Amino acid sequence: MNAVMLDRDVAETYAEWFRTLSDATRVQLLAWLAQQPAPVPVHQIVAAFPVSQSTISHHLAALTASCFLTVTRVGTSCRYAVNPACLEQFPDAADLVIRGGVCCQAPCQPVSPEATTTESERP
Repeated sequence: MNAVMLDRDVAETYAEWFRTLSDATRVQLLAWLAQQPAPVPVHQIVAAFPVSQSTISHHLAALTASCFLTVTRVGTSCRYAVNPACLEQFPDAADLVIRGGVCCQAPCQPVSPEATTTESERP
């Protein structure tokens, strides 16, 4: 059998994705945010979940660091949305790990909050 070895850097990225989604609250947050029509401020996310703001912030930070969410600063507020590019790649990553094969794209890279634009910077 000539199995192709998954590139180590790609495997590390996929492992981080799976670790991030190993928490039920994070899965719930991601699923809820995927249903929202626009980026959502933290206070609305906190209102939708029966956990503390600090817990929500912790989970949002993990989902953002793993590239599942994007964050946009609007004044002093942060708004979170699903990162469609990374979510599009996640099923391929799961399939690749389970069935084997070679990935056709490099995994999505996280976007730092500093790299996002604020509403006042938009054209």
